[in-house]
Amino acid sequence: MADANPIFVEREIGGRTMRMETGRIAKLASGCVIISYADSVVMCTAMRANPRPGLDFFPLQCDYRERLSAGGRFPGGFRKREGAPNEKEILTMRMIDRPIRPLFPDGFIDEVQIQCWTMSHDGQNDTDVIACTGGSAALMLTDAPFQGPVATVRVGRIVTDDGPQFVINPTHAQMEYTDLDLVLSGHSDGVNMIEVGAAEVSEASVLEAIKFGYEHGCKPILEMQIELMEKAGKTEKREGELSLPPAEIMDHVKSVASAEMEQARRIPGKHDRGDAVDALRTKVLDEHYALPTSGNYTEYRDAEKRLGQAREAFRTLEKKTTRKLIVEDSIRADGRSFTEIRQLEIECGLFPRTHGSALFQRGETQGVLTCALGTGRDEQIVDGLMPEYAKKFYLHYNFPPFCVGEAGRIMGPGRREIGHGALAERSLLGVLPDVEDFPYTVRLVSDITESNGSSSMASVCGGCMAMMDAGVPLKATCAGISVGRFSNDEGKIVHVTDIIGEEDFFGDMDFKVCGTRSGITGIQLDLKARGLWFDEIETIFEQARVGRVDIIEKMEAVLAAPRENLSDYAPRIMQVMIDPEKIGKLIGPGGKTIRGIQERTGATVDVDDDGTVTIASTDGIAGEAAKAEVEALGAEIKVGTIYDGKVVSVKDFGAFIELVPGTDGMCHISELDNGFVKSVEDVVKVGDTCKVKVINVDDAGRIKLSRKALLEPAEGDADGGGDQSDSDGDGGGKRRRRRGGKKREDAVEATS
Repeated sequence: MADANPIFVEREIGGRTMRMETGRIAKLASGCVIISYADSVVMCTAMRANPRPGLDFFPLQCDYRERLSAGGRFPGGFRKREGAPNEKEILTMRMIDRPIRPLFPDGFIDEVQIQCWTMSHDGQNDTDVIACTGGSAALMLTDAPFQGPVATVRVGRIVTDDGPQFVINPTHAQMEYTDLDLVLSGHSDGVNMIEVGAAEVSEASVLEAIKFGYEHGCKPILEMQIELMEKAGKTEKREGELSLPPAEIMDHVKSVASAEMEQARRIPGKHDRGDAVDALRTKVLDEHYALPTSGNYTEYRDAEKRLGQAREAFRTLEKKTTRKLIVEDSIRADGRSFTEIRQLEIECGLFPRTHGSALFQRGETQGVLTCALGTGRDEQIVDGLMPEYAKKFYLHYNFPPFCVGEAGRIMGPGRREIGHGALAERSLLGVLPDVEDFPYTVRLVSDITESNGSSSMASVCGGCMAMMDAGVPLKATCAGISVGRFSNDEGKIVHVTDIIGEEDFFGDMDFKVCGTRSGITGIQLDLKARGLWFDEIETIFEQARVGRVDIIEKMEAVLAAPRENLSDYAPRIMQVMIDPEKIGKLIGPGGKTIRGIQERTGATVDVDDDGTVTIASTDGIAGEAAKAEVEALGAEIKVGTIYDGKVVSVKDFGAFIELVPGTDGMCHISELDNGFVKSVEDVVKVGDTCKVKVINVDDAGRIKLSRKALLEPAEGDADGGGDQSDSDGDGGGKRRRRRGGKKREDAVEATS
């Protein structure tokens, strides 16, 4: 039976109540916390289990799912059940994992699994950062040797009458007015995860936001988790057996391989260096830890275990050697100085039929970027627990096995690819033009064709160049650079610019910063060290800024600004504003009118609720023709306006002429031609096109037309129109016909 008095802690965070509760739900889990913030609630569980046989890595699993029932909604499709995680869920899983994973001891390989389910969502307070904090709180209730807790918050910057103000966990409504979206994780020893999307915000402002988020968000949430753990009585941690090589094996591997390892790590090329290290590994293991070919099974198992430990010792030696060379000898693997950027190769207009393309190569990392421009129909609709919205810009990142010289599985994008693409996307989003100025949908595809570190930053630089090649009027040139961190046992720390893959693998940090000359547009921090404090972050920002500006100058040397003209193969988009009350007229019954315009012109026509009509066509003439029809449909019919109309109906008293699709006017028989007209069909027939002038629009909107008013006056007819007179010329007949004309006009009124 559920406990009527669960254990909980509460505190006000960012003007709303945050509550963490345990002891009532999922009591068989190693740890469970129900975390709520306003009316948004997430259930977070943590499990610790014995390691699986044969594992030599830490198998941490972090899972986050948004149940649509949390917002009173139903999944789409036939199954009516949530399926594979969407992009937002995958990015949240990465945000949970990245600050937690480094806080376990080296050699810990027990199973640890975190699951976070959104149980209630109020539509304003997003549950991604709540889940990150809840996952840490649930881990704190287990006996796993987690060296936390960590707290995660979002920080926005909103412009008010009193100037810009930082906000902890801004609501969805507040996010509409912020130029900064910062997600920050921290613990008692500083910051250990940062995600930023910004609109060219200065380094000083971003640093101020980080300080604000840590002091006003992370600190009180950390105190809540510790208080909850103490109340629950779950303070004892069990480390278990760590998978680390014994000291004697570590010392032996070091003694036989240290000198050659240092030489191998000095070889400049990635493949040459890798081949030398692989050869040394094979030599050490074969000569000193070869498996026996005779003896009993127990001896073989012991030898196999020692081989695995020696292999791990060799990896540790390679890591320590790499760090020693950088920190103590100032020698990077490829011979560069700490702030030197690898050689760049940049080319635009790579492919003939793409709207924009670029090749960006930095050292042994190469990206091929293509840009496609589309219309509103190409927008990506994003649906979930937050209000649905349409993305007019998205970037897809691909990392095939051949880019690292491997033959691996060919499959869809994994979590890493989704994360790298999202980083590049939000970094470039800050320099895109306003939709009002450039109504195109933009898709970038980043294909990484060679990789040796910082491929996501190559995606940012190459993506910017591809969009400039396509003629997208970017606000500024945007580039990205990564900064690494290395330290030794004595506490000496160095920072290196533009890290390669091995420096990422063996180093403490991969701090990616993207932006323009004016400020930052994107950040992603992955940290393996304990934490960073603000003075070190400030140093990293300045080092990244210098590197970023250097790259921007080299990019602009290739293409100084976006091309003035779009590709010949890109759609031309025009926009027309019509009265919203005439949208129905433009669409027509069952979409007949708008489909007709598209079929006649070959252009695509889309209309928004505010009366904005977007016309797209690769043929300029077709686009102008569609624009003319839309303008005619949306225009107010005024007296004196001349139209090329189409006769759609013929009556005894005149002809109905379609001025624009959906709008007809009546041309009375007396206004069809000079002189007497015996029959309407003597002048016009159904299907004919004729030029007519609007001579009257009455209060009911009925339109009267004249063809005669545009004709040359008949000879002897001074007023420009002949009388409908009898051939005998008698005046009585003329008066009778005038009365008859009056009867026809009455018939027109009745028909209308």
